[in-house]
Amino acid sequence: MTLAISDNTRSSIATTVKKYGNQLMRFIRGKVPSIEDAEDVMQDVWMQLSRIANISEIESLSGWLYYVAKNKIADLYRKRQTENIENFSYENEDGALQIKEILLIDEIEFPEMKDFKDLFWKELMTALAELPANQKDVFILNEIDDKTLQEIANDKNENIKTIISRKGYAVKHIRKKLQYLYDELNS
Repeated sequence: MTLAISDNTRSSIATTVKKYGNQLMRFIRGKVPSIEDAEDVMQDVWMQLSRIANISEIESLSGWLYYVAKNKIADLYRKRQTENIENFSYENEDGALQIKEILLIDEIEFPEMKDFKDLFWKELMTALAELPANQKDVFILNEIDDKTLQEIANDKNENIKTIISRKGYAVKHIRKKLQYLYDELNS
């Protein structure tokens, strides 16, 4: 996709990047875990700026840049919070298998996976039992019943951000509880 940017807007963007780029990067870098994440956020900020037809209409350009950066950082963390449990993987000699694939493996065809599956399900149920009911419900509805977070929010008449937050807390707790299984598989 090519953006049609006038010479005047291009000049304004270049001036803005020179004037605010370094301090904005320091701000972003202090709030995200890696330089790659900071660069991604910074690129998103500049892309949003490039979509504005007349930059001179922004009352406080520095304020606007920091506001957008803060929102992009929040988006980055929100995206990571809602990652699925299936992002765990097991690396064997044949390549990577996702946890969901492992749990669906036919035990008759691969009897060596039975003990692992049994242990995983036991630990998952223990971790789920430790969660508050609302977090447990969101996790089960999303991961097991394959409902989208938006569908869950609609069904429960809750704000989508609340549902995302509950799912994030549940996943974080379950990952922590299952980490030793993951470490054992990859050792």
